[in-house]
Amino acid sequence: MAKFRRIVFIILCACMAASVTTGCRTTPKHDSAGEFVDDSMITTRVKAAIFDEMALKTFQINVTTFQGVVQLSGFVDSADNAKRAGEIARGVKGVKEVRNDLIAK
Repeated sequence: MAKFRRIVFIILCACMAASVTTGCRTTPKHDSAGEFVDDSMITTRVKAAIFDEMALKTFQINVTTFQGVVQLSGFVDSADNAKRAGEIARGVKGVKEVRNDLIAK
């Protein structure tokens, strides 16, 4: 009986160790809670920075962030405005990369 309990105890310890080491990892398609909050903050900061730029129409620019990579999409009046929006996004704290998919009308 003691041998059985020892085996069960070892198996439980191994399971607990495995769950501790993998419990907070992110997968390629899922964020941890902290990363989600960070990405939301970056998105908010980028939107605010673009909103402060008078030449850009913020309602036509969509901003999404995943793991610090900001994607700009939507429409602007000129290629210069698209370039300026990308520059503004790059200047925001926490942005690792900007994918500028803005289209000039």
